[in-house]
Amino acid sequence: MLIINWNDFLLPYEQAVSEIKLKLENVSKQYEQANKHCPIEMIEGRVKSVGSILQKCEKKSISLEEISEKVEDIAGVRIICRFVEDIEKIVQMIYEREGFDMNVVVERDYINNTKPSGYRSYHLIVEYPVVTLNGRKNLKAEIQIRTMSMDFWATIEHSLRYKYNENIPEHVQNRLISAAEAAFQLDREMSNIRDEIMEAQKISLIQKSAVNEILNNLKKLYDAVEEDKVNKMNREFIEIYQGGNIDKLLAFKERLKVIADVYKVRF
Repeated sequence: MLIINWNDFLLPYEQAVSEIKLKLENVSKQYEQANKHCPIEMIEGRVKSVGSILQKCEKKSISLEEISEKVEDIAGVRIICRFVEDIEKIVQMIYEREGFDMNVVVERDYINNTKPSGYRSYHLIVEYPVVTLNGRKNLKAEIQIRTMSMDFWATIEHSLRYKYNENIPEHVQNRLISAAEAAFQLDREMSNIRDEIMEAQKISLIQKSAVNEILNNLKKLYDAVEEDKVNKMNREFIEIYQGGNIDKLLAFKERLKVIADVYKVRF
């Protein structure tokens, strides 16, 4: 019988999860820097526990020698987004990485092909290379993409499956299916007012960027301009910020640049 050193076996999978998360987080930062709506709201990652791996092997009659090949979700990354439309964008984003750092080998659409339980999500099994002390290894990792409402439902359903040892009573299962439909209706409604939400997000991102720039520039002015004058500008900024007028905020940001030119301060 094969004996596995689980710490050594799982370490490359931990590396894969960490690297995939980091790369996707960097993509998210690029959207933020460009003041654009990012389809990624949150990224989570985990490596399957030894107990979960063995349970899956027993359930699907997978031998220990076949684990790396047949257990596709030892490494798991979950991407949460706000809108159903964002899911397609994220799928495309991952496909664009093919030939570079990951390749999609399996695609499962549980949104248009909902599971009988009501479960909705989009799954991609990717092959991801990690470089270890023993050389390069190509590992499989599962990337799940879902909206916040889908994720909330899936979390509750998972907890109930654990509580009832995979045998959820029929009356509870029926209510779960109804809840899944209600969650999907919520996603549809959010899609219907998506433009309004996107506009609000855009304004929020512009405001956040302007505030950060103003605060940094005020800090630099303290070294070159009389303290009383900078304190006065700081009070004016606080008053404009509390007023919530984005146009006044942007105008103040540009006025700071003019003041910096006068005092030869480089922002």
